[in-house]
Amino acid sequence: MRTTLRPRKAAVTFTALTTLAALALAGCGDGGTKDPEAKPTGDLSLKGEKIEVAAVWTGPEQENFTKVLKEFERRTGATVTFVPAQDPIVNFLGTKIAGGSPPDVAMLPQVGAIQQAAAQKWLKPVGPEAKAQLAANYSRGWQELGAVDGTQYGVYFKAANKSLVWYNTAVFENAGATEPKTWKEFLATAETVSASGVTPVSVGGADGWTLTDWFENVYLSQAGPEKYDQLAKHEIKWTDPSVTAALTTLAELFGKPSLLAGGTSGALQTEYPASVTQTFTGGAEPKGAMVFEGDFAAVNIAQTEAKIGTDAKAFPFPKVGDAGTVPVVTGGDAAVALKDTRGAQALLAFLASPDAAKIWAEAGGFLSPNKNLDPAAYPNDVQRGIAEALVGAGDDFRFDMSDQMPQSFGGTPGKGEWKALQDFLKNPKDVAGTQARLEADAAKAYRAAAKG
Repeated sequence: MRTTLRPRKAAVTFTALTTLAALALAGCGDGGTKDPEAKPTGDLSLKGEKIEVAAVWTGPEQENFTKVLKEFERRTGATVTFVPAQDPIVNFLGTKIAGGSPPDVAMLPQVGAIQQAAAQKWLKPVGPEAKAQLAANYSRGWQELGAVDGTQYGVYFKAANKSLVWYNTAVFENAGATEPKTWKEFLATAETVSASGVTPVSVGGADGWTLTDWFENVYLSQAGPEKYDQLAKHEIKWTDPSVTAALTTLAELFGKPSLLAGGTSGALQTEYPASVTQTFTGGAEPKGAMVFEGDFAAVNIAQTEAKIGTDAKAFPFPKVGDAGTVPVVTGGDAAVALKDTRGAQALLAFLASPDAAKIWAEAGGFLSPNKNLDPAAYPNDVQRGIAEALVGAGDDFRFDMSDQMPQSFGGTPGKGEWKALQDFLKNPKDVAGTQARLEADAAKAYRAAAKG
């Protein structure tokens, strides 16, 4: 995994776009005397406009996103209202649209959700200002994730590096453990930590999505990006030998309850937030020494007394096998317009700018795919390194597989992939049975999606 940024291109700032818009409107009235370099405090074209933005974010995430929206208000004169949405957000939006009151903009957390909303003709294409921001600030891969059949609909504002293992530094120091680079070394490190008297791995198995992330990282590293893309599109079956190999690898960890905090039953009863906080609570004697998850775990770590960079550090997900590569699995939230208004399009352009990303980056618990965001905006070296690794991957990353699939299979609690992998955690010897259930559920979901 590269941890350095490629040369930064000149960014098209949101300030420049709004200044030009304001000058175009006001030029005839004031003789064009305004300074084109001045930072506007309001774009007269948006005075009085009301914009609703729907997202599933709550707590710190909602608070930090609201800071971004407040800055947009300050710059444009628009009034922006945050609309709390229920998950799955596509169902929430469908209800709003059926009732004749869709929000202007929505934050969609899955590629599949963008595709589904576009197929329903709910979305409006991205306008020229936002396209200019995307072209200047985003790699082709991130742009393509927001497009459907060649039409740009989404602006990826918030990203996630989901290929990280966070660890309690005190436990590692006491055990004499070092950061592993391969899966074999990871298992050996787990045994070393276990021998020191601390259970090595905390797993949030009560939330099925964490288990899909485990699978995806192992699969991408072991099977490679081409197979990953094929499985994501169901071009190969879940009974494929590559899936057998990945599940067999996972079973090397899941099949040893002594390595899991609380054992198998404890892992299945542990929700994601607790899987993180219990790793960094209790000083050198936590319930677990390591927890696998994305950069957003920093939000949960901040709820403990542990300090990122000293008490809590992270290493890249280990590569699997001699021929494996260090995986870079990402997730993200894309802004889409459901109304073709000036306010909606201006907000998309702002969210695609480094200015918007900087606000949340400074607040923490955030990662941007915007390659022109100054890494100095991140609050500490750990998060800065995670961000540089994501941007440094260029187009050599892969988006969360379950988020690319029909929601009924890849994103529904108690069903599909979530349920099958929870059952696998419970009985990791049943590789063939797990594959059969995964394939049956996937085939059903993709058939339903094809019918619309």
